[in-house]
Amino acid sequence: MQKGNIGVTTENIFPVIKKFLYSDHEIFLREMVSNAVDATQKLKTLAQQGEYKEELGDLTVRISLDADKGTITISDHGIGMTAEEIDKYINQIAFSGVTDFLEKYKDTANNIIGHFGLGFYSSFMVSKKVEIVTKSYREGAQAVRWSCDGSPAYEIDDAEREDHGSDIILHIDDDCKEYLDKYKLEQLLQKYCKFMAVPVAFGKKTEWKDGKQVDTDEDNVINSVEPLWTKAPSTLKDEDYKSFYRTLYPMSDEPLFWIHLNVDYPFNLTGILYFPKIKSNIELQRNKIQLYCNQVFVTDQVEGIVPEFLTLLHGVIDSPDIPLNVSRSYLQSDREVKKISTYITKKVADRLKAIFNEDRKQYEQKWDDLKLFINYGILSEPDFYDRAKDFSLMKDTEGKYFTFEEYKKLIEASQKDKNGTLVYLYATDKDEQYSYIKAAQDKGYSVLLMDGQLDVPTLQTLEQKFSPQGGEGTDGTCRFTRVDSDIIERLIDKDDAPKNTLADAERDNLSAVFSSQMPKDDKANYMVQVDALGPDARPVVITQNEWMRRMKEMSRYQQGMSFYGQMPDSYNLVLNSDHRLLKGILTDMGTLADELKPIESELKGQEARMAALQQQTEKKKPEDITQEEKDDKASTQKAIDEQKAKKQEVLTQFAAKNDVVHQLIDLALLQNGMLKGEALDRFLKRSVDMIAK
Repeated sequence: MQKGNIGVTTENIFPVIKKFLYSDHEIFLREMVSNAVDATQKLKTLAQQGEYKEELGDLTVRISLDADKGTITISDHGIGMTAEEIDKYINQIAFSGVTDFLEKYKDTANNIIGHFGLGFYSSFMVSKKVEIVTKSYREGAQAVRWSCDGSPAYEIDDAEREDHGSDIILHIDDDCKEYLDKYKLEQLLQKYCKFMAVPVAFGKKTEWKDGKQVDTDEDNVINSVEPLWTKAPSTLKDEDYKSFYRTLYPMSDEPLFWIHLNVDYPFNLTGILYFPKIKSNIELQRNKIQLYCNQVFVTDQVEGIVPEFLTLLHGVIDSPDIPLNVSRSYLQSDREVKKISTYITKKVADRLKAIFNEDRKQYEQKWDDLKLFINYGILSEPDFYDRAKDFSLMKDTEGKYFTFEEYKKLIEASQKDKNGTLVYLYATDKDEQYSYIKAAQDKGYSVLLMDGQLDVPTLQTLEQKFSPQGGEGTDGTCRFTRVDSDIIERLIDKDDAPKNTLADAERDNLSAVFSSQMPKDDKANYMVQVDALGPDARPVVITQNEWMRRMKEMSRYQQGMSFYGQMPDSYNLVLNSDHRLLKGILTDMGTLADELKPIESELKGQEARMAALQQQTEKKKPEDITQEEKDDKASTQKAIDEQKAKKQEVLTQFAAKNDVVHQLIDLALLQNGMLKGEALDRFLKRSVDMIAK
């Protein structure tokens, strides 16, 4: 028997391993099985090269569990080790300067294993004792047993083993008994070993017999040794890709598209990326791309290697050339990673362009599901727009699809305003904004449907790209405007817009009447405007400022814009002075003439006095204005405010008793889904009463 100490410069390496790797200690199983697979593949390579001439036999790696003894055993029929090789590869750990190491890696110390050749020693994260029983493939080799109890002391002795290969026996520690659960162990094997290149078996398959599950003679092989991404794309059919997707994501809907990655220069990369069908706008699930290294699962956090917008995809990437730091769970950002990221972006763009060119009809049918990825790419990757502009689509409210260039040609003759700006009208909900869409269509305008989660945030980028400074070479600037953000005459302002014929006093009084009856709400502000919209246009319309609404929407996506999200919504109530109902209200307001005349006369007098006082003092420095002048101004302003208040009270009392005013306001609110609760109930009762008259 040989005894000795493991070559480390610390009294006890194993508490260090346990302490620093505890958050990631389940990877012990991956490391153990991966080592067994490596040993098996090395034997296969030796056989192919003629250095091993015996029959290979059954090369399955087997994991066995003995809950009573508290052990997990990983067995392989690979190359095995001699006593000298154990001493070289197990006893001499490439580990020195522990104090410096701990200081350097104190923030990322859960990534020790692998970087320092400690893959095997990950077993001590969960084990109080580890044994190796191994026999080399070399002719005449003696089987040996190595054991260690978690201290630097180890023992090596001769052992009995019929075949070449190794058994790693883990005596699970008391604080890690969870790994002695059969279902937990199988779950980890499914996670880490599902596609390893050598069959991995965990016990036997079971069947239902005599009222219970019993073992059969068939191995329970948990992996596929030739996963789809390792095969040539030319040998695969659509159903193969769909079937593999169901294997990866059993509960998911059928994917939209897939892209088979296969490159061997200037780096090695294989894989399959799927565009999933997203059921709802909020279902943005990341961590669905699995990263493998030679078919060994590494991580599903691939932000460092896949462009951010493509982390929404599902699938598998496998590369031995991705620089993995330490436990294979931390991606280093370096030049190679950037190359791979650029390659994946190009491959995805090329594939989408090809699908668009080959079968545009099918592409259009899937656009509503696909556009989330495209928009995310345009928003997050500065260069992606240049690739995506040829296969990005716009859909109008009629359900027709256009490329950016096609849509521009469609609208540029009719939708330029008097300043030459090309106006893209859009709606976010075809039903809720129906009347606004109809008003635009009646003018001969086209309206886009922007109802996706990232459609509206993308508009600002498109405005920049479509305008001359964006490099598109258009004749003039452009803007996107939601169809309900103003009356249609102002959305695309033409020279022939109708002129308002009301006197200023009539317009002010009409505005005051309606303002007095608008809902009082801390979350919404209402401004009343009077415009001549023509006798056939609706009497009252509610609009919302495009810029303010867009800022509020963007505040949900961008940090630093929460200020806008906290501001109340701002709406305009536009009164059509040409409509007969508004003209009727103006006629009824004529009954207020006797009451308003003395108030308005006094108000004009006080305003004239204030104008004279302002003229008197406007050229004086503040310190030269006398107290008498200041008092005179203050008393005049008070008189003005009193007369305005009297006038407003008269108009408010008139409005409060006028059912048509209330009905028009409520109809505008109802059209925008803003009439609820008690206000809706009053509207319904009033409607019945008005019909009954």
